[in-house]
Amino acid sequence: MVVNSGAGIILLKVARSNPLGWEETNMEGVVIRAANTTAQNCVKLMKTTSNGVWQGDNPMNFALPLLIVQICVVLFVTRTLAFLLKPFRQPRVIAEIIGGVLLGPSLLGRSESYMDTIFPKRSTPVLETVANIGLLFFLFLVGLELDFQAIKRTGSKALTIAAAGITLPFLAGIGVAYVLRASISKDVGYGQFLVFMGVSMSITAFPVLARILAELRLLTTEVGQIAMAAAAVNDVVAWILLALAVALSGANKSPLISVYVLLCGLAFVVFMMVVVKPVMSWIAQRSPENEPVNETFVCITLVGVLASGFATDVIGIHSIFGAFVFGLTIPRDGPLAGILTEKIEDFVSSLLLPLYFASSGLKTNVTTIHGSTSWGLLVLVIVTACAGKILGTFFVAIAHKVPCREAMTLGFLMNTKGLVELIVLNIGKDLKVLNDQVFAILVLMALFTTFITTPLVMAIYKPARKATPYKHRKIQREGPEDELRIMACLHGTRTIPAMINLTEACRGIRKSALRLYIMHLVELSERSSAIMMVHKARRNGLPFWNRNRHQQDQIVVAFEAYGQLSKVTVKPMVGISPIQDMHEDICNIADQKRIAMIILPFHKYQRVDGVLESVSPGFGTVNQKVLKHAPCSVGILVDRGRLGCQSQLAPADVDHHVAVLFFGGPDDREAVMLGRRMAEHPGIKLTVVRFVRPTEFEHTSIDLTPLPTNEEETHPRVYKFSTAEMNREQEKGLDEEALKLIKNNNVSNSGESLGRNGVDENASKLIVYEERESSNAVESVLEIAKSKRYDMFMVGRGRFPSPLVADMADRSAECPELGPIGDLLTSSTVPMSASVLVIQQHDVLHKNEVAFTRTRTRTGESTSDVGSSHSRTASFNEKL
Repeated sequence: MVVNSGAGIILLKVARSNPLGWEETNMEGVVIRAANTTAQNCVKLMKTTSNGVWQGDNPMNFALPLLIVQICVVLFVTRTLAFLLKPFRQPRVIAEIIGGVLLGPSLLGRSESYMDTIFPKRSTPVLETVANIGLLFFLFLVGLELDFQAIKRTGSKALTIAAAGITLPFLAGIGVAYVLRASISKDVGYGQFLVFMGVSMSITAFPVLARILAELRLLTTEVGQIAMAAAAVNDVVAWILLALAVALSGANKSPLISVYVLLCGLAFVVFMMVVVKPVMSWIAQRSPENEPVNETFVCITLVGVLASGFATDVIGIHSIFGAFVFGLTIPRDGPLAGILTEKIEDFVSSLLLPLYFASSGLKTNVTTIHGSTSWGLLVLVIVTACAGKILGTFFVAIAHKVPCREAMTLGFLMNTKGLVELIVLNIGKDLKVLNDQVFAILVLMALFTTFITTPLVMAIYKPARKATPYKHRKIQREGPEDELRIMACLHGTRTIPAMINLTEACRGIRKSALRLYIMHLVELSERSSAIMMVHKARRNGLPFWNRNRHQQDQIVVAFEAYGQLSKVTVKPMVGISPIQDMHEDICNIADQKRIAMIILPFHKYQRVDGVLESVSPGFGTVNQKVLKHAPCSVGILVDRGRLGCQSQLAPADVDHHVAVLFFGGPDDREAVMLGRRMAEHPGIKLTVVRFVRPTEFEHTSIDLTPLPTNEEETHPRVYKFSTAEMNREQEKGLDEEALKLIKNNNVSNSGESLGRNGVDENASKLIVYEERESSNAVESVLEIAKSKRYDMFMVGRGRFPSPLVADMADRSAECPELGPIGDLLTSSTVPMSASVLVIQQHDVLHKNEVAFTRTRTRTGESTSDVGSSHSRTASFNEKL
């Protein structure tokens, strides 16, 4: 042994029966030269880090700098492709597979200078080692998220479909294997080749399928439920078959060795379930809710993943099986599983796993498919794989009386391939079962079958979402004794107290029930675990909270406790969808549940210093889309502290003051009707403030000019008003009728006045009606807001504004979707702690809105209708 400490080089001389000579060293590593009588093999071992370019080193010749460059290149290419494919609603795995193929010898790798610089052969061991570490932990997460209890509960329909989706493609794969072996793969044993081909044909990628279903919002449909259950069964069977294939593909030709490998693998599984699983259960029990998990427990788990992978590698089965089985031993209840997923998922899925696709792409050379025979075999493989999966699933689904279109959709969904397919193919190639040409053919097959899934499903299956006919789509109604249905949406825990207090206020003291639907809005991001989405899918086609894990969710616990204490029917749900499509889930569920009002949380939260800070601008866009497409009335709750910080409303104490600021119009009337209902609650004191213009301004009108459509994008801070033609006199009469109920304190179901305890003489204490003359709405509203007398303001969105509101059209809006008054009350420049509820009444006439800008103020009579869609200028005059 010779050690050169200055250069960090170690030279070894080893004498064996066939002597080897070791020679040639330099600053970049060691060249090991093995010489014998027949051949000379050179392997260059790279040093880890360089001394820098100023000392003459090229960083690309050292392992760590080169690995960093490779990771950056892989991530750039795959993320760019994912962005380009996003409009086609393709899962990210498609971009990662394509990116890996493009980086390999199929395209960029055809340049020798590129390959020698970015992906030299000497870097392959390092790249593949890091990639397989990522794969190891990814398979641990797959095992961690796999719920055998859910598989046990799978109905006979899903089990039969899964069996058919495995059996027929497996048999078809065996048939194709004979053709391939007779033409382009002649040097491989029959047994292992047949098994690998059968497994590659029969696999369904469970995580990829979950993502596709969620993207298409089919996860909660009957088709989605059957597909997920069948795919889960398919996934388990595929891993068993792959273990069998690996055991049969060892270098030792003795079948007895394969038996030993299988028996040892079975013993390993038994050991993990009998010995390791109780230990992990004990660790999970020592990790209580709402407390950080002990770092030692996390370390033990991570070491367990590596040790399990090592054990199965020693046995002769791939190390990923050990990590997968170890994941099965982790209890899913309690915080341990969630903490492990949070700590591992992002790093593995975002950074390490793409390297596996790149490593796979470097082995894929599409140019090996040349000539009519090779391309014909590619078509044969694709057609056979699709036909086996689709037809097998289709006919069994038809036998179970699944409609034809849904049965065909199931077939296409079950035909999804992905990462699991690549794992199978890479193991087959590493074991020399698949040569370069067969490997390239099967990679293209997996890519094609997955790519066509989304467009085909979108083309043939569109679940009917028929609008449910119901009349109570708003608070203002003829029969106030009818049940009131409210759907409160939340995307965090901060607004829980405010939502509960608002709901309690809406309950009043009516004998009619209040039915409350709670919808937790969860953005479908790339890091969402597939199995977690499955846990939140319900068989009746609607989202729900997994009852077995309700203790982990503060939202469910809080609202269910409120429902039990207040005798309010509470139905918790969850909506998982991309942020750009989340409004569709909200509107569809509201329509199905016959909701009268949707209450949305504002996308800004108030800090300690009183400033409203935007937490998630994406949810602001969701609110705007819901306002536009909602099938019922909508309220946006801006929690500025006082409503949310106080305890639940006490029936015996009147210390919660709510003010309705009334300027006129449908939205303001809806706010008055909701306030009237709140006034029934003994814990609410309501004040209705009506703003009127002074007599000298009666003949003054405000001219608003709609902005051209192409200019709306350049003026995002401009208020939008309705373009509907409305009768101003009729609207004024409706305003008077709504206020008449307030003036007369008619807050009971029968029209009689009710006080706090249902006594007539106390009615005046519940509702206070005021009229204020104002020539400047901004000053008048700010004066009331700064008085700090109220816990909450309720205002209309003002889509059909009165002259006072129209006069505010030239203000620079911070949040135009709240309307002029709501935007003023939520402005960061207004020092107040009262919450604000901005209300929009359901009315199909107001669907079309355009941005207006104030042009001038005129004195004199005007005869033009407000918001006329046919006139260029709209005039707002109180007399009209």
